[in-house]
Amino acid sequence: MDVKMLLELMYILCGIILLISGVYSFLDKSNPKRIGSAAFWIIFGFLFIGGPHVNPSIVGGLLLVMGVLSATKSVSLASFKTSTEEFREKQAHKIGNMLFVPAGLIGVVAFSIAQFTKLGGLVGLGIGAIVALIVTMLVTKEKFDKIPYDSSRILQQMGPTVILPQLLGSLGSVFAKAGVGTVIAGIMGSVVPEGNILAGVTVYCLAMAIFTMIMGNGFAAFAVITVGIGYPFVIAQGGNPAVVGALGLTAGFCGTLLTPMGANFNIVPASILEMKNKNGVILKQIGVAVPLLIIHIGLMYFLAF
Repeated sequence: MDVKMLLELMYILCGIILLISGVYSFLDKSNPKRIGSAAFWIIFGFLFIGGPHVNPSIVGGLLLVMGVLSATKSVSLASFKTSTEEFREKQAHKIGNMLFVPAGLIGVVAFSIAQFTKLGGLVGLGIGAIVALIVTMLVTKEKFDKIPYDSSRILQQMGPTVILPQLLGSLGSVFAKAGVGTVIAGIMGSVVPEGNILAGVTVYCLAMAIFTMIMGNGFAAFAVITVGIGYPFVIAQGGNPAVVGALGLTAGFCGTLLTPMGANFNIVPASILEMKNKNGVILKQIGVAVPLLIIHIGLMYFLAF
C-alpha cells in the first residue's frame, strides 16, 4: 500500500468520526441548534472523505456554508452524558501517570515512522494516533464501543475552531504563491538601513512573530517572511542559513503563543477546559513569549555571524 492510499484512509477515518458527530448532533432533540450543528459536522466529514473527488468550487461553497453556520453561532455542543466526578477521580488515582503513555506514544510512533520508513511524518502521525487509541483502551480497560461516542464528544467540545488549523495552513500556501514575500521585500528595503545586521535580524524576528500572529501558523509565515526579509536582510549579509532558518522559525512560534489564530494551541485547549475567558491561555503566555522573542534576536545576532 503506497503513501497516498494510506493518507486517503486516514482522511476517510477522520471523515467518519466527523459524520458520526453530525448524526449524534441531529439525534439530540434537546439541542435547539441541532440542525445547524449536524449540518456543520456532516459537511466537514463529507469534505474529508469526498473533497478530492468533487469540483473545487463545490468545496469552496461548502466551506462558506460552514463559515456562516459558525459565524451565526448555529453550532453547539450536543447533550452528551459523561461519567460522574467521583468515578473520574477514582480512575485518575487508579491509572496515575500511565495516562500520559498513550499521548507520548503519538510522538514516538510518528517520529519512528518518519525517521526509519518511507511513509513520511503525516502517515506516522495517523498511525501514532491509532496506536495511542488502542493503548488508551488497554490502559483504561474501557469498551471499544465507547470510541465513537467519546470521540464525538471531544470533537464537539472543540467546536468550529477545529477547522482553523486546516484553513490557516491553506492560507499560507496561497500567500506564498501570490508573491506576498516579494512585496514585503520591496517595502522593507526602504525601512531597514543597508548593511545594518542588527536591524535586519531584529526586523526578521519581529516580522516572523507578527506574521505568525496573523497567519496562526509559524510554518506558513516562514516561507513568506524568509523570502521577503530573512534572505535579503540577514542571510545575504553573511548570516549562516541553518542558524538563521532555525531561529527564525522558532521566533515565529513566539507569535503563536500570542494569537487566537493559533487555534490548536490557544483556543482549542480553552474550549476543552471550558475556560470562561477564551483568551486566557494567551494572556498567561505573554510573559514567556515576549522575553523569548528578545532572546531569539540576541541569539541570531551572535550565533549566525
